Amino acid sequence: MAEIFQKLQLYFSYPFVWYALIVGLLIALCSSLLGVTLVLKRFSYIGDGLSHVAFGAMAVAGIFGLTNNNYIVIPMTVISAILLLRTGQNAKINGDAAIAMISVGALAIGYLLMNKFPSSANISGDVCTTLFGSTSILTLRQDDVILCVVMSVIVIAAFLLFYHKIFAVTFDENFVRASGVRANVYNLVIAIITALIIVLAMNLVGSLLISALIIFPALSAMRVFRSFKSVIICSAIVSVVCAGSGIFISILSGTPVGSTIVAADIAVFLIFCIISLFIRRKA
Repeated sequence: MAEIFQKLQLYFSYPFVWYALIVGLLIALCSSLLGVTLVLKRFSYIGDGLSHVAFGAMAVAGIFGLTNNNYIVIPMTVISAILLLRTGQNAKINGDAAIAMISVGALAIGYLLMNKFPSSANISGDVCTTLFGSTSILTLRQDDVILCVVMSVIVIAAFLLFYHKIFAVTFDENFVRASGVRANVYNLVIAIITALIIVLAMNLVGSLLISALIIFPALSAMRVFRSFKSVIICSAIVSVVCAGSGIFISILSGTPVGSTIVAADIAVFLIFCIISLFIRRKA
């Protein structure tokens, strides 16, 4: 045990470890807030679709040699979220078909661009890092942390500001429309906030694992709690604890950060499933 504490003390003497921890906890918190809404609206895979769009945008940024790819990734992901929302409301194209169309298209084009215009000699390593976030969370700069903090504050503030509207749109969108509330506006807010979360989470877990970061904490909370507010709070706690635990375990064992965090989320989900079984038996 003493060796573990000494190892942690050594690692936390480096600024990049603190950067990874701060960014990881903020991303986990933001992801959990929207995760419950997306799961209840049966739009869980929007995270998967937008993450692939972000992957394609990163490939485009690599072609232009931008040192900060967020200037391209953020606008393209937000625009795709808006288009995805509009396309999903089209009677000719269902929401899941729209997500699949954008997701596969962006992923294929992004990989094609990375092969045709490689930014480094190690294309496979670049793709692996982008898809799974293997080491990028440990190479964050102070500018990246500041951007993450600012975007996280925007996401949290927007969620708190529109909490009641998001709650209403989540459970009964038709009633909200009948009440004269512009549901499309709040759906748009949800889509934009989700896009920002996707961009934030790219450095933490990679584009292929973002959906797990959004979905698992929400599903875990829903196994035990029933009210929307309780599920939100529990989901936030679970997400932050799993992110922190995943980062610590990754440091101690040398495993990929993103995969370790998702593994922690899966373990907690299984624990909550067992707890829900005991609750049902007692009831």
